[in-house]
Amino acid sequence: MTGKLGLIIKREYLAKVRNKSFIIMTILSPLLIVGMIVLIAYLIRINDSEKRVISVLNESEFLDHQFKTSQSMSFVRFQNLSLQEAKDSTSSLGYYGLLYIPKGASLEQASKSAFLYTKDNPNTNVTQRLESVFQTQLRQKKLSRLGVSSTQFQDIEEPFEINLATFEGEKSVKGINEIKAFIGGGFGYAIMMFIIIYGGFVMRSVIEEKTSRIIEVIISSVKPFQLMLGKIIGTSLAGITQFTIWIISASLLLFLVVLFLDIDLSAIAAETSIAPETIGGMEQFPVSSNSEMMLYAKEILNIPWILLISSFLIYFILGYLIYSSIYAAIGAAVDNETDTQQFIFPIILPLMLAIYVGFFSVFSNPHGPIAVGFSLFPLTSPIVMLMRLPGGIGEGGVPLWQLILSIVLLIGTFLGIVWLAAKIYRVGILMYGKRPTYRELFRWLKY
Repeated sequence: MTGKLGLIIKREYLAKVRNKSFIIMTILSPLLIVGMIVLIAYLIRINDSEKRVISVLNESEFLDHQFKTSQSMSFVRFQNLSLQEAKDSTSSLGYYGLLYIPKGASLEQASKSAFLYTKDNPNTNVTQRLESVFQTQLRQKKLSRLGVSSTQFQDIEEPFEINLATFEGEKSVKGINEIKAFIGGGFGYAIMMFIIIYGGFVMRSVIEEKTSRIIEVIISSVKPFQLMLGKIIGTSLAGITQFTIWIISASLLLFLVVLFLDIDLSAIAAETSIAPETIGGMEQFPVSSNSEMMLYAKEILNIPWILLISSFLIYFILGYLIYSSIYAAIGAAVDNETDTQQFIFPIILPLMLAIYVGFFSVFSNPHGPIAVGFSLFPLTSPIVMLMRLPGGIGEGGVPLWQLILSIVLLIGTFLGIVWLAAKIYRVGILMYGKRPTYRELFRWLKY
């Protein structure tokens, strides 16, 4: 049995790596990845160079010099124009918008009657910038009526950040839990993409052999379970080979591009960083000094990387075996890829839930019932548990019993699904010319 299984694995592996499309994509994908990164950096550079110009028609006695030019926004003052003339001038000059502040007996009255006129719906950053100016002036005016001077107001407005430290007295920093979740999510996302891409390879391989009737010859010398397992392992080894080549070649190519073309990758990081109040009111990670940079670097280095990488391998293998077994069973049950559509979405749905629900639950409370439940449920645990593991094992991290239970449930589910998939595979591999229903698949399980 072992010899036949080895031959099947070798056959599947060589069939994949010798395929022309496999070779082309292995060479082409790193070029596309690096090209996409370079393109994004170039587009961000172009986008950052755009400055929005806003004309200001201020008929009031307030807010005279509060709108100041910045790198992304500049202001042009209109005087002695009517509102319609100001609109026409703004439009003809190609300015982004017109800020109109009418006359008013007080700052509050003038502010409530103010309008921002734009051609289309305004950008959120623009409105937030203008609103903050109004809000600051309104707050200062109200406090001045209570006897607070402008100097005192500046002291009041000075932001406050609480000092953070562990019980052992070590200084800690904000946002590190979110960074850890992103790191774990990156590992989980890699598992999801691998399952979707190479699980589909297993399914297509089964369909091709079934439609070409080669399977009838193969099945006479090996058991269906051996054939299914050999296809899964052989395809996964080919996928790992391709992924490894992608990572190494893309890293080297990106290094050379950055070195010789002077591409600023920090622009991408800055552009994709989390803005204040974008997700659950979470503020942008504050990095304002070298000491804080060192603290962030220390926290990242303190992540249990050995545990994370070893757990990634475990969850990667078990998760892929579970899903690829399902893909193989689907391939055996149908005659062409068109018929697979009714079965694919139920497979992908747990992976999508793991990514999206996992991110939100782990961000808000990594020890909450949703995060724990999804990290134990076998079809989502390979992704969600990896989001929680950067916090470590034990106090403050994932309890050891949860990690063990998650792996045990994953192994048990793998054995159960392989057993069920083998039953569908055994019957479906020789079925032709009929699209199976869910009821028929259930009936096959009884054979």
